[in-house]
Amino acid sequence: MASETGIPNATTAPHRVVVLALDGVIPFELGIAQRIFGRARTTEGTCLYEVVTASVRPPGPVRSDADFAILVENGPECLATADTVVIPASYELGPVYEEGVLTEELASALAHITPGTRLISICTGGYVLAAAGCLDGRTATTHWASAEHFQRLFPRVTVDPEVLFIDDGDILTSAGVAAGLDLCLHVVRRDHGAAVANEVARRTLVPPHRDGGQAQYIQRPVPAPQFATTTAARAWALARLHEPIQLRDMADQESMSVRTFTRRFREEVGISPGQWLAQQRVERARHLLESSDLSVDGVARDAGFGTAQSMRGHLQAALGVTPTAYRRTFRAGASGSLLSRAPRSLP
Repeated sequence: MASETGIPNATTAPHRVVVLALDGVIPFELGIAQRIFGRARTTEGTCLYEVVTASVRPPGPVRSDADFAILVENGPECLATADTVVIPASYELGPVYEEGVLTEELASALAHITPGTRLISICTGGYVLAAAGCLDGRTATTHWASAEHFQRLFPRVTVDPEVLFIDDGDILTSAGVAAGLDLCLHVVRRDHGAAVANEVARRTLVPPHRDGGQAQYIQRPVPAPQFATTTAARAWALARLHEPIQLRDMADQESMSVRTFTRRFREEVGISPGQWLAQQRVERARHLLESSDLSVDGVARDAGFGTAQSMRGHLQAALGVTPTAYRRTFRAGASGSLLSRAPRSLP
């Protein structure tokens, strides 16, 4: 359960996550919550979340978009026990998708959710939240292919089609498919800090924090396989973030000219080497602010910003907060709603 601050912690019963399985659910997305929240543990091995699945009907089979059904053992009344409700995408939303209105069955199920419950949607699961009126006056996201339709159907919602997810405090929405992993890892990070989220990501073999937006997937082609990569240069730079790094130094790691290296880097990563380097330094600073007792000046030096003033400018631009405010947010166990959006560039 949640603490008095509304954030789950290791001294109370596990935070209960209820995943709502609708007919037509995508099995991959249905399993994301269990995979991420179900693996989050304290250093002593205590589970931090309890994940269960519910249906809008009494216990029984729920159709998936694959060639099998899913046996769900909890009915809609289970939603009343949730601290967090997750709604994955479905290909059978019917009136929700076509007219922006809930079916009587779905409305009755959602009525079990108690006020103050955190709501999360994955991909087109956001249609359910929007049809229920939960997103009115808020900014939300969904799969890029559905964003225009979503905006027309729900004009009271501000749709951002470029980000991987949006954290609006008690309601969080994600883009398509794998962005659900990004969002759930973000929630674990928000609830329990980087160390727990990083361990879940390591066991799941996914990046613990993937800066970026979904626009990259529809605008840039994958580099041709015969191209030389810039992987070694990035690994070299990551090991030396605390040092001054010049573009020429990175290009030398791949035995390329600066011009060729910059072009290849953009093709692979989607941004310039300088932008990427700044992002990695921001990530390093975030980690140190969360997990170390270094002073702000010490964090700035270790992350390669040189001065606290330089780091402050970069964090303000990337996250909208100062280093001190960022550290206070995590050290105090606050909600982390300052981190309201996924940045728009791919590291």
